[in-house]
This record gives sequence, structure tokens and C-alpha cells, in this order.
Amino acid sequence: MTAGAVAEVLHVPGLSAYVDAVESALEESVGWAGESAVAGAGSETLRSGGKRLRPMLVYLSAPVGGRGGDGLVAAGCAVELVHMATLVHDDQLDAAPLRRGRPTVWAAHGAATARATGDYLFARAFADLCATGDMRAVAILSEACLALARGEILQRAQAGDPATTPEQYLERCRLKTGHLFAAAAMLGGRFGGLPDPDIGRLGAFATALGLAFQIADDILDCDGRPDTTGKPLGTDLLDGTVTLPLILGARRDPAVAGVISRGAARKDVLSTLARVARSGAVRDARAEAERHADEALAHLAALDGGLDSEALAAVVRGAVDRNA
Repeated sequence: MTAGAVAEVLHVPGLSAYVDAVESALEESVGWAGESAVAGAGSETLRSGGKRLRPMLVYLSAPVGGRGGDGLVAAGCAVELVHMATLVHDDQLDAAPLRRGRPTVWAAHGAATARATGDYLFARAFADLCATGDMRAVAILSEACLALARGEILQRAQAGDPATTPEQYLERCRLKTGHLFAAAAMLGGRFGGLPDPDIGRLGAFATALGLAFQIADDILDCDGRPDTTGKPLGTDLLDGTVTLPLILGARRDPAVAGVISRGAARKDVLSTLARVARSGAVRDARAEAERHADEALAHLAALDGGLDSEALAAVVRGAVDRNA
């Protein structure tokens, strides 16, 4: 999200205080194991920052009159811990040296510590949510985590394959990103007192939001600014992750397809990304992100239940209008 979009959302009454409460809960949860290696590595991951978009989505998905409900802070903490865990595991699988401009757990401490740290963060997420006593909430988050695992398997199967279709890519994004966004929104609705039918509609809204967000994120890897994204251009190309701009570019330019197939070297990155841009793939991927944003807004328009629709719409706009 752009700084302006974040500022607009944080202007929502109570949200800034809620984010601070989640941050405190995260520090307490991650430091639960004392001075152990995994707690230390988890604390490093926490200190690396992040927009805390998923906890914000928890809060904003609660009806305005239900934002003091028990469990909202625990839910925000749990979804962020799951997100942090996936980043640690992803960085290990991708052998990524940097995350948000800082050394990853894998780079700083090695593969064994990265695996254990990710597992620790997943466990803490469920411990925190179980403490609410709401087993349906636990089931919502566990279903999102199962989807994450399935999405990771898909990503590995699609790696280095320029013949991956946009539909296959979108299914992967739905599993890896959309379901956790949906869980965040559904938990906010549940702990805020929304009826079940509206909670389901919130899930559909947030799934579309997650797809728009992920496509926009993948576009940044092709034409973003490393000083704001915190990672060099072409990270996906180098590790073989086929994203929508790369898929569309490979369909239109055999040279792009060839680089993806054989595996890109550092010297290939800028020239290949230039070819992707010239093919119109970045433009068309951006249009696809906008399409999913429009879908999210359509789901939002069908919701009532005392929700702050204006704030949720600002999140949608910020998801596609991004520089980091």
C-alpha cells in the first residue's frame, strides 16, 4: 500500500490503538520461549516490520459497534504470526538473502533455524487463537493454513514452467494469499458479532482483495523500486517463480520463455524484464489486479451489517495502488 493509503486507513477511529495492541501481543507471543534461538530469530522477523495489513483487515472487518469484542487482538496477532511464518519458510525455500532490506532468517542463521522458526511462529499463532476458546475461529485459520500448504506445493510444481496458465497462477494465489486474507476478514467479522451469512460474504470480498494484492505485489517485482520494496528486481525470475507478468510475457516473447525455462542468471534480469514490459504483460497484469479489486468492491457493496465500507474500500484501493 502507498503511504497515503495506509494513512487514510489508520485514520479510522480506534485502528491505530488496535495495531499497537496487536504489536504488543506479537512481541509477547514471539518472545514466549525466552532466549531460545527460534524466539530470537522470530523477534528479528518481527522487528523487520511490515504493514500489518492482515491485522488491520481483522479490525476493519468487524462491525463498527463490535470492535471492542473479545478476541479481535488475538485474531490479529494470529493471522500476522501465520503470515510471518510463511515469509520465513518462503525465504528458506527460495534461498532469499533479504526481506524488507534486512537479512532473512535463512541468510543469518541457516536452514535448520529458519525451518524451526517458521514452525514456532505457526504454533504460536494457534496457541494465541485457541486461548480465545472459539474453536470455529481456530478452524477458519487452520483451513487457511492448509490452503497455504497446497499453494506452496503448486508453486513448486509450476517453478520454471513458462507454460503455466494464468488460471493456474490465480489458483495458486487464491491458495497462498487469498485464503489468509479471507481468514483475517472472517475472524474480524466473527469476533465483531456479524451473522454467519455476512461472514461468508466477507470471505469472498477478502479473497478477491488478496488476489488483487498478490498480482500487484508480483508486478512490483518486475517494475518496482528496490529502495521501497526492500528487495532487488527480478527476485521471482531468478528463483523460477512464474508470476502473471512473466507468464503473459512468456506467451508473447519466446526469449522470455527461454530464460524462464533454462533458469535466469543475474545478468538476464534487466533485459528480460524490459522484454516483459515491452510485450504489454505488466500493463495487462495490472488490469487483472484491477479486475479483482472491482470484484472485491462488488462483494463489499452487497454487505451491510454496520461495516465501515469506506475504510474497507480504501484497503482495496491501496492493494492495487502500491509502491511497496
